[in-house]
Amino acid sequence: MSENQTKNQEVELDMNQLMKIRREKLNTLRQNGKDPYAITKFNRTHTSKQIEENYEALEGKDVTIAGRMIAKRIMGKASFCHLQDGEGKIQSYVSINDLGEESYKAFKEDDIGDIIGITGFVFKTRTGEISVHAKEVTLLSKSLRPLPEKFHGLKDTDLRYRQRYVDLIMNPEVKETFILRSKIISEIRSILEEKGYLEVETPILNTISGGATARPFVTHHNTLDIDMYLRIALELNLKRLIVGGFDKVYELGRVFRNEGMDIRHNPEFTMLELYAAFQDYHDMMDITEELFSRTAQKVLGTTKIQYQGQEIDLTPSWKRITMIDSIKEVTGIDFNTITTDEEAVSLAKSKNIEVPETKQTRGDVISLFFDEYVEKTLIQPTFIYDYPVEISPLAKRKKEDDRLTERFEVFIGGREYGNAFSELNDPIDQYERFKKQVEARENGDEEAGMMDEDYINALEIGLPPTGGLGIGIDRFVMLLTDAASIRDVLLFPTMKPINNA
Repeated sequence: MSENQTKNQEVELDMNQLMKIRREKLNTLRQNGKDPYAITKFNRTHTSKQIEENYEALEGKDVTIAGRMIAKRIMGKASFCHLQDGEGKIQSYVSINDLGEESYKAFKEDDIGDIIGITGFVFKTRTGEISVHAKEVTLLSKSLRPLPEKFHGLKDTDLRYRQRYVDLIMNPEVKETFILRSKIISEIRSILEEKGYLEVETPILNTISGGATARPFVTHHNTLDIDMYLRIALELNLKRLIVGGFDKVYELGRVFRNEGMDIRHNPEFTMLELYAAFQDYHDMMDITEELFSRTAQKVLGTTKIQYQGQEIDLTPSWKRITMIDSIKEVTGIDFNTITTDEEAVSLAKSKNIEVPETKQTRGDVISLFFDEYVEKTLIQPTFIYDYPVEISPLAKRKKEDDRLTERFEVFIGGREYGNAFSELNDPIDQYERFKKQVEARENGDEEAGMMDEDYINALEIGLPPTGGLGIGIDRFVMLLTDAASIRDVLLFPTMKPINNA
């Protein structure tokens, strides 16, 4: 047995013993008619933060607080403990003279991790710490499993993601990340409402996987006896609403993609998609800049941020450059001079860029060159626009060059944060592009889209000129919280079960 295995076994034995002791304490409480789980409500008057912020008004007055006991020092007939609630932590002074012998003895039996309530008056200790002088202590819930050791905390990242509830207790800065996430989403909603966008909800379960290029999750509806797909995008249903007469709509919703997992990808994630009638992709660039810069200013107080050691300036106006020009800028290769699929594939091979059998086109090669050479260089916010039609099945073709589409993606810190189109509203063109997606799917491309006859029907009813935008909310939150991994901004990231790990 290795040294680490021996230590783990010792820790497990200690944990089992500690849990046994705590269960014995619970049984004793119940035998004495003091079951902590029987308490249904506790009327607290103040939080830790409220007491701290209003100390002068509250000094000497009685308050009732409640929270988790995260520290305790027993000093004979008097003790100190710290309670942690949803807004912070506060100290309490507890003595036998105030509680009486029986209640003080019961308090000494309480464990770190227990949920307790305290009534007493507000004062400052000799060291100047705002505290509550306890008159009454109530055990509200017994913790049967000890928290991680105080000075080392919960450091194992895998365990932190699996047991987020413990992570939030032991690492207060984690809670701040998720408070900030909520503020970011709230500000996005505020900006869009100000601009006249209507928030809507569309189905998560669909009979067709569409709106993006991704491998879907498949499930089965028992009553209908049909396979269904968890949505991979919000797009097609939102554009149906534009057809129906809504001018501006958006949805903040979960989408699901059955793909790889890494620091930027989780199988389920949050997307913002918005659509505006009578606008185009240039308008979508403008609103993207505004959403990022105004949200940063609101929640962080600045548009100049640090992300993983890089200084990022979100202040408008951001750089705008075509995909072909960006490749030329970095490599010197001008795809405007390359006109055939054969030339493009040959060039890729000469640069040792592998071109999949299903992607033997000039447009696909342009995309591969961009991924290989350009994306990692885009540190400051940059709009890359005019994408090849082969990789943009839902975007409108450019009038000047029908091999390209009116599409952009926004890149920050070498990563993609948003995707937008002048939406394709030609039903005949859309049908042909769907057919190519179907052919690619039949040839083994599991990420290719399906034929959506009803969406074609909607386009035949008539979709006005429309601008559409999608932003990955999790990556946006990562950017504004300086988080290295998407798992750091998801309360409950997808994890492989321990028994299968």
